Amino acid sequence: MIGVVLLEPEMPANTGNIGRTCVAAGSFLHLIEPLGFHLDEKSIKRAGLDYWDKLNYRRYINLEEFLEVNGHPKLYMVTTKARKTYTEVSYEEDAFLMFGKESAGIPERLLVENAENCVRIPMLPETRSLNLSNAVSIVLYEALRQNGFPGMQHYGELHRLSWDQAVNH
Repeated sequence: MIGVVLLEPEMPANTGNIGRTCVAAGSFLHLIEPLGFHLDEKSIKRAGLDYWDKLNYRRYINLEEFLEVNGHPKLYMVTTKARKTYTEVSYEEDAFLMFGKESAGIPERLLVENAENCVRIPMLPETRSLNLSNAVSIVLYEALRQNGFPGMQHYGELHRLSWDQAVNH
């Protein structure tokens, strides 16, 4: 199971959206405090809709607790400061993808210590960054793709209309 790690997230709507994405992807959400909101806030539940009760997640008091509980795992740190893109690495089926808080990202000290595991999402040079929930979706689904979308439904079915009827409707 691929883990999504949010280091000190600040915006409840982003965390709610990320929680919903984790449910759809079968991923575990790791929330490292301090959080910029309470998990019972209506905005996080509104963003996660009826998915929040299906979410596998855990809160950690700090980064040290997260690292200790999870056996000091290899972390793929997603940052605009990385030299390689998120598509240039091979993600393990139990990879941990770390994202920093909306206002500051992952602290530079951690990036320097883990430079070989830092990845970026390409974007135009004048763009500061992507929305956190969008960034999580992009990198998480690449990691899932590389692992064959384990346990996921790969196709849908049209029940009421034939394909020709749907296209011409």
